Amino acid sequence: MSVEGEGRIGPDPARRFVAARTIQRGVRVAPALGHGLLLTFVLALVGSLARVVVPVLIQQVVDGGFRDGEVRVGWIVRSCAVAAAVIVASAIALRTAVRRLGTQAERGLYALRVRLYEHIHRLSLESHREERRGALVSRVTSDIETLTMFFAWGGLTFMLDGALMVAVASVMLAYDWMLALVALGTSAPLFFVLRRLQARLVAAYEHARGRNAALLSAVSELVAGTETLRAARAQGPMLARTRRAVRERTDAQTRAGIIGAFLFPSGEVFAAFTVTAVVAVGALRGLGDGLTAGSMVGFYFLTYRFLEPIAEFTEVVDQAQTAVAGLRRVLGVLDTPIGPPAPSAPLPLPEGPLSVALHEVTFAYAPRDTLVGEAGEAPALRNVTVEIPARQHVALVGESGSGKTTLARLVARFADPTAGTVLVGGVTLRRIDGAALRRRLVVVPQEPFLFADTIAGNLRFASPDATETEMRGAAARLGMLDWIDGLPEGLATRVGQRGSALSGGERQLVALLRASMTSPDVLILDEATSAVDPLLETRIAAALGALSEGRTTIAIAHRLSTAARADRVLVLHEGRLVEDGRHEDLLARGGTYARMYGQWLDATAAG
Repeated sequence: MSVEGEGRIGPDPARRFVAARTIQRGVRVAPALGHGLLLTFVLALVGSLARVVVPVLIQQVVDGGFRDGEVRVGWIVRSCAVAAAVIVASAIALRTAVRRLGTQAERGLYALRVRLYEHIHRLSLESHREERRGALVSRVTSDIETLTMFFAWGGLTFMLDGALMVAVASVMLAYDWMLALVALGTSAPLFFVLRRLQARLVAAYEHARGRNAALLSAVSELVAGTETLRAARAQGPMLARTRRAVRERTDAQTRAGIIGAFLFPSGEVFAAFTVTAVVAVGALRGLGDGLTAGSMVGFYFLTYRFLEPIAEFTEVVDQAQTAVAGLRRVLGVLDTPIGPPAPSAPLPLPEGPLSVALHEVTFAYAPRDTLVGEAGEAPALRNVTVEIPARQHVALVGESGSGKTTLARLVARFADPTAGTVLVGGVTLRRIDGAALRRRLVVVPQEPFLFADTIAGNLRFASPDATETEMRGAAARLGMLDWIDGLPEGLATRVGQRGSALSGGERQLVALLRASMTSPDVLILDEATSAVDPLLETRIAAALGALSEGRTTIAIAHRLSTAARADRVLVLHEGRLVEDGRHEDLLARGGTYARMYGQWLDATAAG
């Protein structure tokens, strides 16, 4: 079911059923949203008596306080005292209902947020690709915020106005069922008229905002480009464009104002029609059959009380549809299958250095965005078979889109192959516990992510219990200690948001140091493509060499100088492994790698 159209007028029954199922499922996911809702509604119903008691008091005073030409002061005082007590009790009930609804809503949204966050972090890395990341962020921000806004105002208004309308309708029916039916029947079209007008008013103001943005753009260009316009003698066309934008903005605002002029008096018009109908029917019937003068007067006020919440009620219905659409999108994320499933009976990894092997591995990415449902993609890897002995340093080489990153992701089990098997230490990845794999295998991405903390804080994400002495020892092993000591506050230096306080090369150094904190047996490196100064590049190369020494290393080589230093080079082309061998042997073969290396040398020389 598409999200679009949720705010349309008169949703069909099938759409209403979908909305009901969505709400039911949302309550199952976050039970606190529905906990004690019936009691809260009853309290809101009791709370609405405060707005009903005044018409009832008027009726009682008119019918019982003035009889036979006498003013029954005692009766009036007692009636007012009872009314005051009812008002106080209903105010307490209303306050309790509001507090309960607000508290339960926040508890429910808290549970929904936590479950959503946990689920997102359990999704595969494939679900966190760049084009999906914005959709996921939207779910945990704007869609949850839509639900928050609804419960903060719409849900509360919906319950209170609904309780008021139920209470007033019940009292009207108790007074006189015939007049109640007249009032309800005459006022019923107001709900649909207001919904129609509100939908058109929202669309009109959206259009007006768009025209206003176009006007601001035209005026900005007219003012900022004055010199260019004069030089090109183009003031006339630009002024004409600006005048057109002004006229379109004026027309849009005028149309919105006209619709608003119809909307706001509609309630008064229908109220007048309803009261007139009630008075006319009551006058034609005459007093008797339980209809008294006080009942007529009280009925008059009750009719207005019944009509008051309708305008708000229609707004709430529209907001509720938006909230249901947001809830459906949130549930869509929760329906997304989590990342590679955990094994039911995990097997332990062998001690010591670990080998890596791929047997007939094929992998095709899922549709671009399962939250949207676009078409799928061609396989990124096709029937790749390779064995990497323990402690060997392998470079992955290939043009962009050849499958290098995909192969590395499969080895790290960020995703499972579509077909074939990936093994680490002779054990298939599908049978290895995720936490155990992360302790033995570390990935350093091309663009390392640093948290807005100190360097030490970022290192402790890999090793929470690491002491400063241990961190300095790791820096010394990678040849970074002098760099650390040269920073303003050493390990306590703050890296800024996403590492913005450091240069690109310095961020890579921190990422390499963080990877070394776990002493992994398998290391996957995605070489950064950004240029760094020669001194820092030399330091990074030395750190890489020290980090990969004695470890099974798979390096995605964007600079072929890195491939030349590797023990072995794997060349990928269009998802297939086309060459495998030592750097010198592949150059002598004169194939794909030799051609790429020659092109890289020419580009380096030209640069």
